[in-house]
Amino acid sequence: MTKTIFITGTSSGLGKLTAMHFAKAGWNVAASMRTPEKETELTGYDNIRLFKLDVTDVAQVQAATEAAIATFGKVDVVVNNAGAGSYGPLEFANEETIDWQFALNVRGPINVIRSFLPHFRANKGGMFINISSFMGVTTAVPTGSLYNMSKFALEGLTEGLYYELKPLNIELRLIEQGGSKGNNFLDSVVFNTHSGITDYDAMLGKVQAMFASAKDAALDDPQDIVDEIHALATGENQRFRTLVGRAGKDLMALRNSVPIEEYLAKIAANFA
Repeated sequence: MTKTIFITGTSSGLGKLTAMHFAKAGWNVAASMRTPEKETELTGYDNIRLFKLDVTDVAQVQAATEAAIATFGKVDVVVNNAGAGSYGPLEFANEETIDWQFALNVRGPINVIRSFLPHFRANKGGMFINISSFMGVTTAVPTGSLYNMSKFALEGLTEGLYYELKPLNIELRLIEQGGSKGNNFLDSVVFNTHSGITDYDAMLGKVQAMFASAKDAALDDPQDIVDEIHALATGENQRFRTLVGRAGKDLMALRNSVPIEEYLAKIAANFA
């Protein structure tokens, strides 16, 4: 029987690439996004169906879940891909930005997982693949406290759920990825600024310069991430955490090799 995958955040970047990859591999694909009426590329695939979804809207999540199940009969794998990042000094962030970061990157996956759990329990199995970041397991970027917070939370959520869902034959997997070519994350970064405070200018300038330079050929190939998602979905890769990309692997190796105080000092020195 043809398997079905449900993916959030498929309007561009990694989400769209993942949807097309699975469609070409013969899977049914439930591709969700906030504005499916604007999508033209994914509609060219016979085995892809589009569903309107803002992961922060609980009612919309439930409606999309029910519609996908009604369309395909069964969903086997859910990929929580939708997300974005807030950067800049925490002091500059307004209440709306703080709430938005948590709602999108943490509450969004919670909403989707809770919505699909009855279906997975009824089928006595299923898999959630949560797209995290190497910044969820290593404090990599100064002025990224809100984004790091959201990814650390996603890591903790996934670990905690492992114990609840393993006895029900419901699998959990994490992808720790970094910047990749064509990844729309770089276009959806929100930088918090404040015209009246200059104390953070030197550090923030270096962070912004780093992001600007990250759009060049040095970024990882997003297909490497998609291939790992596919390997997890098919059972070829059964690791709980999969770290993808040179930057994340290098930083993780450094963090594991020195005391945390030394690691933090080494990173901070690059942005002093």
